[in-house]
Amino acid sequence: MDAKAGDLDAPHSMGTTIIGVTYNGGVVLGADSRTSTGMYVANRASDKITQLTDNVYLCRSGSAADSQIVSDYVRYFLHQHTIQLGQPATVKIAANLVRLLSYNNKNMLQTGLIIGGWDKYEGGKIFGIPLGGTILELPFAIGGSGSSYLYGFFDQVWKEGMTREEAEQLVVKAVSLAIARDGASGGVVRTVTINSEGVTRKFYPGDTLPLWHEELEPQNSLLDILSAPSPDPMVS
Repeated sequence: MDAKAGDLDAPHSMGTTIIGVTYNGGVVLGADSRTSTGMYVANRASDKITQLTDNVYLCRSGSAADSQIVSDYVRYFLHQHTIQLGQPATVKIAANLVRLLSYNNKNMLQTGLIIGGWDKYEGGKIFGIPLGGTILELPFAIGGSGSSYLYGFFDQVWKEGMTREEAEQLVVKAVSLAIARDGASGGVVRTVTINSEGVTRKFYPGDTLPLWHEELEPQNSLLDILSAPSPDPMVS
């Protein structure tokens, strides 16, 4: 098979950077937007943060098809749960449903997920569910191909009791750092903040993100890139 044809026929994969962070009052979820097909970018502005209920969202990485079908099933089950009990599902219930589907189908699924949300019983919660269906309750979780560049960064900057603004800035900074290093992460940054007041979505275009290392400024033409000087590295 021709190499180019093989890339075009490859499964859609969200070589990805996804992040979930708790703060004093809620959670912030963040993700890049690049979806790949082999070596090609199939979608440069995909939305990897999926709504499960009014108060619980899911960050998806790995196989796009696998993560979408898991989120669709969980959303359906949580809707039935809400009707039967007459109240919204908690974050823990949503995370355990995701864990159940992931574990029972671990030989067929290639997806890592982060669940985040807020409920009146336990406040803001983050759960990580990597390949294999393990469930981990964490103060912050990172996943996807870009996460390997971020563990040391989070070891340095993470702290308990952050404000909402600090948590949102941390998520955007972390995703932009991963985009700078990871070829499978890119595009724009999307964030979802969930707390007792509701849900707030934010969108950060790629040309507004900070530049790191030897990244080039966004250009409209290849000639602009060739004639532009190298930018100075950004210092935190």
